[in-house]
Amino acid sequence: MTQPPFYVSPEQVMADRAEFARAGIARGRSVVVLGYDEGILLVADNPSSRSLNKLSEIYDRIAFAAVGKYNEFENLRVAGIRYADLRGYSYDRSDVTARALANAYAQTLGTVFTQDQKPYEVEIVVAEVGRLLADDRIYRLAYDGSVTDERGWVAIGGDSERLNDALGSRWVPGMDLHDAFDLARDVLSLRDEGGDLLPDAALEIAVLERTATRRCFRRVSAPLRADG
Repeated sequence: MTQPPFYVSPEQVMADRAEFARAGIARGRSVVVLGYDEGILLVADNPSSRSLNKLSEIYDRIAFAAVGKYNEFENLRVAGIRYADLRGYSYDRSDVTARALANAYAQTLGTVFTQDQKPYEVEIVVAEVGRLLADDRIYRLAYDGSVTDERGWVAIGGDSERLNDALGSRWVPGMDLHDAFDLARDVLSLRDEGGDLLPDAALEIAVLERTATRRCFRRVSAPLRADG
């Protein structure tokens, strides 16, 4: 006797994919992105930062941060650079914005989530530093393509809910770079139940500097010494 095909409702399929993606992202080490008076600071818990970066430059005033499976978010990073270069070349450099890039990423992530057998196990941030503090933009993109316009700060990966609660209680607009770094390091260190701060070697740090003439992205090292 022929057995009837096994049926799973579309709702259950989507729920299973979401649970799978969230579990993979939660296993990753976290990233914190927050604004300060002269730009945007990006700090990642990443002991492998010398060879595998979580933070990178996309275009003149735009940076990329990610957690999750490295090969998946690296593909997104490269695609973002190609998108930005093509748009800037075809139109104007000012037409390359974090909002447009976030929309492009959202389409890709949403398509993979709904149509592919396995969703991307990634969460990303696209940040753009403005000429004025009020013009800064931080977009958080989830595995399913949903986009959140964050106001000043965000943490992704790991126990992000706990980290975002800590950021929300301490971040203030216009804080200077050193205070912003101390906050980011404190928040990332919450995963250590012993209460110890993460060592310098475990941190990957970059800034988008508001006053830079064109390329605003710069890597720095703890405690915020220029890499050269």
